[in-house]
Amino acid sequence: MVYVKWIFRILFWGGLAAWLHYTLPQHDVVRLVGTYEERQELGDWTRIFWSKPDTQSEGLINRDVQFLQGFDGKDKARVYRNEDTGWSWPPYFKFDTANLYTEANDAVSTKDAPEWVVITHYGWRNEFFSAFPNAVSIKPATGPDMRIIPWFNIIFLTLLAALFWAIYVRWRRFREARIDPVLDDVADSWDAAGDNITEKRGRFRAWLDTWRGKAR
Repeated sequence: MVYVKWIFRILFWGGLAAWLHYTLPQHDVVRLVGTYEERQELGDWTRIFWSKPDTQSEGLINRDVQFLQGFDGKDKARVYRNEDTGWSWPPYFKFDTANLYTEANDAVSTKDAPEWVVITHYGWRNEFFSAFPNAVSIKPATGPDMRIIPWFNIIFLTLLAALFWAIYVRWRRFREARIDPVLDDVADSWDAAGDNITEKRGRFRAWLDTWRGKAR
């Protein structure tokens, strides 16, 4: 039973951590080298890695998607998709895909004369599942080593931890005040019932012993 509880806890907290890592904004300092459009097939389960900007696109099995290409300060390739999130999840309320695409084309630079930008995005890059993070905004950067403090993530995670702690404290108080006394009463009742049965069994054996004595 202890192992089942730990497995459940690991799955719950691991799933929550993965969900937060996918959903919360991340920042990359990159040098954009190009943009392109490509038709993507959305007919299998990997559709969860693509946006659903409106209800009209939910029935489509493919659509054209814009992509942004770049390199970070360590010359590692970075590829982002550029899709509206609309009113769906995650709640970035992104409606300016065309504007972002224009800004990305304007920020394209060469390796000899690099122009560094900060791309805010969410999601994961996975070559096996053809998953790409979705770019949310582009801002100029001072250089490839520019340090970005994720203030939003820090504040959000702090508030989320405080919320979980408040729920845990209230649940513990409720359990100690309402549930534990009931469980103690049930345990006492079972103990009392067991003692009563033991006492009656002892009396029954004593009665049998009296009859055995008479039979002699």
